[in-house]
Amino acid sequence: MTIETISELNKSHVTIVGAGMGGLVLARVLYLKGIPVTIYEAEASTASRKQGGKLDIHERDGQIALEIAGLTTEFKSLIQEGGEASRVVDQYGTILLDDPDDGTHGRPEVLRGDLRDILLSSLPEDVIQWNKKLTHIQTLSDNQHQLTFSDGSMITTRILVGADGAFSKVRPLLSEATPDYVGIASVETYLYDVEAKHLDTANIVGDGAMYALSPGKGFQAHREPNNTIHTYVSLKRSKSWFDKINFEDSEQALTQIAAEFEG
Repeated sequence: MTIETISELNKSHVTIVGAGMGGLVLARVLYLKGIPVTIYEAEASTASRKQGGKLDIHERDGQIALEIAGLTTEFKSLIQEGGEASRVVDQYGTILLDDPDDGTHGRPEVLRGDLRDILLSSLPEDVIQWNKKLTHIQTLSDNQHQLTFSDGSMITTRILVGADGAFSKVRPLLSEATPDYVGIASVETYLYDVEAKHLDTANIVGDGAMYALSPGKGFQAHREPNNTIHTYVSLKRSKSWFDKINFEDSEQALTQIAAEFEG
């Protein structure tokens, strides 16, 4: 970011839509540069939903971003020891590949929610406006954008950043690209207290990631802190097939998904 760019930004308030990793890192860097910024986030609070599984933060990009954001020390405190290990097994649990975490991979693993927490705590509370679901954007004649939220409130901004994910409301201002279902979906499952209750599974997964894949289906599991295993159960099925499953009834959903893995 050049001095000229910073000088120009200082004349305007930067508006970011979305308080995910990208939006938070950008807001933190702008804040450190003294550039006024506000994030508008659709979720009601930091605790609205679980923030997903682990992220591997690579030396070539993620770690550089966190260094620029002045959060390297905080990031290092979150790293899961042994988390970079990878293991591939066949459908019988036979280990086909075992790549232990020897500290040289350059992509330490951290929980997404924990990383988000350190980013949130690095910003003043008034930077993030919660429960602001963007419903409409109108581009005005003076190159400004008017944003309307689900609660009826509106703001006008000159500098707008879309960090609102796959179904971004901001993207259409720049691109005609739209998300498509690619034919594979994953169902998230968790096992807790695995050393005591699920020792065989814990031994197969190991200290880091475990992959058990076959054409059209498979498991991708992660060992997480607090003796937890987080698994993505993937199936190549149509969207309509998944839409018919009632995930509000977890036991019935589990039975339907497990039936696809017989044998």
